[in-house]
Amino acid sequence: MKTYTTQMDAARKGIITPQMKDVLAMESISEKELLEGMAVGEITIPANIHHKNLKGIAIGRGLTTKVNVNLGVSKDCCNFDLELEKAGMAVDMKVHSVMDLSVSGDTRAFREKLVEKMPVMIGTVPIYDTLTRTGKKGWDITLDEWFETVDIHAADGIDFVTIHAGLTQKVVKSIHTNPRLTGVVSRGGAILMEWMIKNKKENPFYEHFDRLLDICEANDICISLGDGLRPGCLKDATDGPQIEELITLGELTKRAWERNVQVMIEGPGHVPLNEIEMNMKLQKKLCHNAPFYVLGPLVTDIAPGYDHITSAIGGALAAMHGADFLCYVTPAEHLRLPELSDVREGIMASRIAAHAADIANGIPNAMEPDIKMGKARFELDWEGQFEVAMDPEKARAYRASSQPEEESVCTMCGDFCAVKRSRGMLVS
Repeated sequence: MKTYTTQMDAARKGIITPQMKDVLAMESISEKELLEGMAVGEITIPANIHHKNLKGIAIGRGLTTKVNVNLGVSKDCCNFDLELEKAGMAVDMKVHSVMDLSVSGDTRAFREKLVEKMPVMIGTVPIYDTLTRTGKKGWDITLDEWFETVDIHAADGIDFVTIHAGLTQKVVKSIHTNPRLTGVVSRGGAILMEWMIKNKKENPFYEHFDRLLDICEANDICISLGDGLRPGCLKDATDGPQIEELITLGELTKRAWERNVQVMIEGPGHVPLNEIEMNMKLQKKLCHNAPFYVLGPLVTDIAPGYDHITSAIGGALAAMHGADFLCYVTPAEHLRLPELSDVREGIMASRIAAHAADIANGIPNAMEPDIKMGKARFELDWEGQFEVAMDPEKARAYRASSQPEEESVCTMCGDFCAVKRSRGMLVS
């Protein structure tokens, strides 16, 4: 008989859940460290009780950096089959979670298929889906309709929900006294701000936060406290409204933990390289070391078509200084809905960033693949290199596209290959 309500409750009672066993099998962390981290909220395992085929994955202190993939349809590009194909490819490429951001069509049927097929964490933004589900304008949504959507997502098996509960009336006012270059770039933040201003009411998810906790506790859903005022350009990074909201998120985090509800905090956004470390440490301080989930951050605004690169640069630095979870960014960011090739490029960029950060953070065994690669390269062992490569398919394709006269080397150096020349002197 189950004697706990949530993963956090189990940890506080010293109970090892099936999902925790999954984590212990894949991470270099002890049972004691896992239980202690989860009990204080520094580690989370999003695991809805209705997501039956989920393999437990943990986010937070002392763990490998995780990678999320966003997908979903819009009114202009409404092909659910293609989004399912993207999700399947993402899992094959070893991502740790998939977020459905669909804003059109039969979103519930799609969610149900995702939960049925995906063994990784599934996240959603119920605020979007409330508008899609009801067909109403954002400001006409009722209090009950906001929470009915959360109830539906809970019943469907969603493991974590992004809720912009920290966007209070006080924070909204701060935008007017702290003008921004790009205003509000969060879809959920903009929808809620419009609702609050037109209805002259407080954020429903802030004012009725206990109602949200009731749903999350009953279904063991992790709340991803959304950054409705994340900066949408470098000029707006680390401004008053962003920090004001972050302070509120820290307060809500404590309230959730009192109910054994797991939490992670969402972060920026667009941040100059020199401000990333400060942002990470500030978040950890204000939000009591809760796991931190960042979009990028992008370190320049002028590279549309290459934002997976600007994101990977920021993501590696962010994860080195405290971010636990990277949301991928594709080359299509700011331009259009990503295609399959965009998704692949975005995943690889984020996985590289996450792996680089794990090495920098001294995660046990993180450098083992790199050591194997170095050995294979010195031995001119091409198959060995492909086997350890993050993307063996691409590496093989490049190699095959340009064949050298001598099989052991490549067409970059040929007979001038430094490894070939030095091996004879260094290997007895």
